[in-house]
Amino acid sequence: MSPGPLRDPANRVSPKARGLWLLEALIGFVLLIGGSILVGGWVGGSGWSWVPDWFAARPWALPVAVGVLTTPFLVAEPFVRYRVHRWELTGDVLYARQGFLTREWVFVPVSRIQTVDKEQGWLERMLGLATLEVRTASHAGSSTIKGLDYLVAAGLAEGLAQRAEQLRDDAT
Repeated sequence: MSPGPLRDPANRVSPKARGLWLLEALIGFVLLIGGSILVGGWVGGSGWSWVPDWFAARPWALPVAVGVLTTPFLVAEPFVRYRVHRWELTGDVLYARQGFLTREWVFVPVSRIQTVDKEQGWLERMLGLATLEVRTASHAGSSTIKGLDYLVAAGLAEGLAQRAEQLRDDAT
């Protein structure tokens, strides 16, 4: 029996993460629209008999449909992700929650941590953000927390590494 729903982790990611996720979504949106323009033009002007006449006459319909269908996700995703993405470090557990369409709750016992890395892609560097990656010996591999302020990620990485080392020393 479950004692009830999981409580939210205490800390939000940086508010600048909304900008990061919006930029990432815009890049994907531009690529998707560009691809649909190419496909619409290629298929619409191909003269293939299986292409409907209404589509051959209006190859612009594909990118318009793609744009109309994907724009709500483009607009909503950064705000929903910001509301959902949270993290917390308690005495012996790193607890994180993330997701847009699906939710993922991650509990990482500090004593099982093998490595802690912080990463910055070029968009993250522009916005002063970083991603924390925590690797354990479990079959799941690693856990990440995206959208942290760089200084928060650096401090958390250092604190986790020190705490994991202390717990390993206590176990011997």
